Amino acid sequence: MTTHRDEEAIQRRDLAAAYRLVALDGMDDGISTHISARLPGERFLLNAFGLRFDEVRADNLVTVDASGDILDDPTGLGINPAGFTIHSAIHAARPEIDCVLHTHTVAGVAVSCLEEGLLPLNQWAMQFHERLGYHDYEGIALDLDERQRLTAHLGDHMAMLLRQHGLLSCGRSVGEAFLRMRDLERSCQAQLAAQGTGRPLRHASPELCEHVARQYEAWAASPQGTDLAWQAELRRLPAEDTLSQAIQ
Repeated sequence: MTTHRDEEAIQRRDLAAAYRLVALDGMDDGISTHISARLPGERFLLNAFGLRFDEVRADNLVTVDASGDILDDPTGLGINPAGFTIHSAIHAARPEIDCVLHTHTVAGVAVSCLEEGLLPLNQWAMQFHERLGYHDYEGIALDLDERQRLTAHLGDHMAMLLRQHGLLSCGRSVGEAFLRMRDLERSCQAQLAAQGTGRPLRHASPELCEHVARQYEAWAASPQGTDLAWQAELRRLPAEDTLSQAIQ
């Protein structure tokens, strides 16, 4: 029987792995951006402020409450308050979401600067057809009043473009959020590559885009989809990478 303690250990392992994989795939930005994961009792795990993503381990994650107040910090480094502003808003508004992942990649920021945003030009991007929120840039996320607008613009979507800022994905698990972000990032990269050729773009019909989006939703909801894919991602990392502490 799985206990709360077991669930927390798995959540810590998965979140640490997501940080490492984001770094491995070049989607990190120094010590900026965050991935947060929900724990029982309205507690949340977040990276310590000052660690690179490749330094995050299961046992140096910081535990905070819904307000961002630190409950446990094995590093003594604290957290970035601006980082948790976005995450706390989404976790509060969407209790079904277990993980929120935010990036500042070159491709993601570039597409967020385009007036048309993300176009459904390829299979990766079609899954976000009519399923992508847009939030206008308001400066570095220090204003708590922004949280209401963030959640309103996300709506019931599981991903969002933050204008002039970057990308955000959500998931009912850490693995789902990571896999969704990687597809969103690849969608941006593929769009910029296609636009960069200067050749006419081939657009899919709204009907086809909706069909593909529904296929992705069915896949994400199936254990043999998300879970198998996430387990495969975990095998990219040595087991000890997510368990040993970065700061001795």
